[in-house]
Amino acid sequence: MNRVLSSSFYKHCNRAIHQTIPKHRNETQLQTAGPVASLIKSRSVIRFRGPDTVKFLQGLLTNDIRKFGEPIGDKTANFPTPNVPTTSVTPIYAALLTPQGRFLYDLFLYKPPNSDTKLDTTGTGPASDPNQPFELFADVDASVLDELLATFTKYRLRSKVEIDNVASEFSCWQRYGSGPSDNSSDVEEPEAASVGWGAGEDGAAMSSSSEGNLGWQWFKDPRLACLGFRGIFPSNIIPPLIEADKETDEQNYLMWRIEKGVAEGSIEIPKGEAMPLEYNLVGLNAISFDKGCYVGQELIARTHHRGVIRKRLVPLRFQDNDGKVIDKVIPGSEVVNRESGKKAGLVTTALGCRGLGLLRLEEALKGSTALSIQGQEDVKVVASKPDWWPSDWLQDLQQHTAFA
Repeated sequence: MNRVLSSSFYKHCNRAIHQTIPKHRNETQLQTAGPVASLIKSRSVIRFRGPDTVKFLQGLLTNDIRKFGEPIGDKTANFPTPNVPTTSVTPIYAALLTPQGRFLYDLFLYKPPNSDTKLDTTGTGPASDPNQPFELFADVDASVLDELLATFTKYRLRSKVEIDNVASEFSCWQRYGSGPSDNSSDVEEPEAASVGWGAGEDGAAMSSSSEGNLGWQWFKDPRLACLGFRGIFPSNIIPPLIEADKETDEQNYLMWRIEKGVAEGSIEIPKGEAMPLEYNLVGLNAISFDKGCYVGQELIARTHHRGVIRKRLVPLRFQDNDGKVIDKVIPGSEVVNRESGKKAGLVTTALGCRGLGLLRLEEALKGSTALSIQGQEDVKVVASKPDWWPSDWLQDLQQHTAFA
């Protein structure tokens, strides 16, 4: 039987999902540590090179890649600075799907600067390489690197694109924590926004050197400003603006993402199974609905335009009935509503007392004080709504359920 839910129910839902959750000690330390950085060992770097690169990726990935092939113009002009181009291209977050629209791999795509924007080896003039090929770098999940390369190679056919593993030459880094990740403007963090190649004043003067390993930049994370800055850097250097005592383990970056409700990679977003819209890839700027066809596009477009998404990935906290944190939950655990007995969803990622879960929103919100782990009734699960969620995600659910 279809049920009509009153507006008072949704007011209760919003109050429940916005409830204040006490901070765990380690989380508090991360929040107050200031900007920290992590070498992301779970990610690798590949390179696409050749005249058909943009066309090749445009027909495969969920986001619009064409901006990498367009003239930059004056959109991101910066202050005159030695060895820094007048403009730069921001990275793109995108995904490759199955033909059925299921998630396979995520990619952070970067366009390196042209050689004529760097000084020559003498430092007295611009470098010049008229034969420099067009290339893009991609930050990808290291655990599926070989099969990812095989998949792209399968799709290449006669396209003039070389696909290379350059993981030994480059590394992926994230800069996050209180400070730059909470700023919404490059002006508020000019050095992090422009060190290397950037669209701002190079206040740290880290870029004024001759052609070589410099020329790699911290970019604002293309998914969400609250995630901080991300970049690809040569493996033989430490990126600029990383203080000696501010480099921290990648697990802290995972905790930072979990608190924001953001999954990454083909384990946290189950390869071949996950529906991209349920894992919030639209809100993470990974999907364009204007670009035209790509692999798996039909299901994504149909689901998006038909309306409501009933399940979404949400941040979770595990605690006992007294509010004391519990850290014995593992991924794959079922979340149930103790009062109704209904299954609410699954824990997809767990780290200590925090995790991510793919939950039915109606059950998660209605029963946010009555959720527990199946078989571990002493473990209470508290779901929370990330601050960055668009308000219409819950409004769409309300309108769809009211007329079901």
